[in-house]
Amino acid sequence: MPNTAARVSDHLRKRITDPTLAAFVDVYRGIETVFESHALQGWLEHLPDQILTGLSMDRWGDLLSWLQHWAALPAVTACQADFTSSAVSLTGEQALAPNTLDALHQALMGLHPWRKGPFDFFGIHVDTEWRSNLKWSRLAPHIDLRQKRVLDVGCGNGYYGWRMLGAGAREVLGIDPSPRFVLQWACVRHYCPEAPCFVIPIGIESVPNQLNHFDVTFSMGVLYHRKSPFEHLYQLKDTLKPGGQLVLETLVIPGTLGETLLPAARYGKMRNVWLLPSVATLVSWLQRCGFTNINTADVSETTTHEQRQTPWMRFESLADFLDPENTQQTIEGYPAPTRAILIAQKPA
Repeated sequence: MPNTAARVSDHLRKRITDPTLAAFVDVYRGIETVFESHALQGWLEHLPDQILTGLSMDRWGDLLSWLQHWAALPAVTACQADFTSSAVSLTGEQALAPNTLDALHQALMGLHPWRKGPFDFFGIHVDTEWRSNLKWSRLAPHIDLRQKRVLDVGCGNGYYGWRMLGAGAREVLGIDPSPRFVLQWACVRHYCPEAPCFVIPIGIESVPNQLNHFDVTFSMGVLYHRKSPFEHLYQLKDTLKPGGQLVLETLVIPGTLGETLLPAARYGKMRNVWLLPSVATLVSWLQRCGFTNINTADVSETTTHEQRQTPWMRFESLADFLDPENTQQTIEGYPAPTRAILIAQKPA
């Protein structure tokens, strides 16, 4: 293991001048255990540079404010975590004092908006935009994560990563380029410093090619943001060891083999939506990329019960993206959001 990266958090602290950021990178203490495999040693060497680039205050003007909110999280002794319930939950040995709860609430709210969840921090319920537990309940019966090494691409604030640990995963590595979401993950990590779940501030473009390492790779809510779906599928395949599984969740449209929607400008007010295939077309894409044993685990319409505005996400949400006179289509006139979960295997 290269000496410069042997202790990622120590290496980072030596290169950081801002004390708040220097304190924050301690959340990466122990990440070396995820990179013990020979296949990941080259990545480990570059990991400190990737983290520093992803947490650049020159690039992210609000980062210092977010870091200050994270640093204001109050200390809690004898914390216990539950990653098996609908809400990722933290509890203390005793109920927190009202002033401590108020400080905690302010710190968490300072990282608004909270998209994926829910979470429960010592009795404070973070009611996120997405009831992600509903998607997890549709997915969980179709995948066995016991003792698996997992990569979660575009993981957001890490909600699913904690649920993956609850399902028995050996370790979870999440990647997401948004530092605000990384800090939301770090709020749980702050109270669970030994849990083998990490989120690093990068996109999949920064993951080395031909890793051939992970037992299971998740890509949920990413494919339709990629200009080239085939490039993304091949990138995901490269992360998997032979025989490894891909869990792919994405927007789809009704239709038969070959049907694909290319929105003219926006889809549900989102600018960066490129291709929405039918399920049959998506299966053919996976086959073309060399995946086998392809299973459609779930196809569900997205409802305002699952995605909606809350005090923890006060911006526009699904109800604002749909045609108010016909909720079966988006404001632009396209089919309303339907999401599919497919599970496929990289050949052994």
